[in-house]
Amino acid sequence: TVQFRPNWEIRPQPSKEIMTKTFLELHDKWVIDGNYSKLYFDRRMEEADLIILMLFNRFSCLFRAYSRYLKYKNKTRPDMAEGCNEKFDLEFFKWIMYLGRTKDSREKYKRILSQYKEKTVVIRNQRQLDRYIKDLEKNN
Repeated sequence: TVQFRPNWEIRPQPSKEIMTKTFLELHDKWVIDGNYSKLYFDRRMEEADLIILMLFNRFSCLFRAYSRYLKYKNKTRPDMAEGCNEKFDLEFFKWIMYLGRTKDSREKYKRILSQYKEKTVVIRNQRQLDRYIKDLEKNN
């Protein structure tokens, strides 16, 4: 909802920054999905109680994204901006397989792990995710 306007139009950076800053100022508790490293990234990492890095392999991500596409085809997912019907195109395929897995991305995750080790959890597959959720439910 921050990244896109209807029909997958990318929102201008200043608007994204205002939306994010306003959100952070209005809420004491939040969950933010996605990395958005240009939107108050350091502030969000500092203020977060918990950072979960979901570092699934590219083939798992591809399968999950395509499955999501089949489920929401021609519909807008609840977590997306209105008018952004689910799609799966070559550009998204390339992002999943290559462009979203750059050396800079890997370095960013390493930096998060070293700087925020005490509050960072790394989940690499569905089994680890299931176990983590089960442990959370057991402890609450």
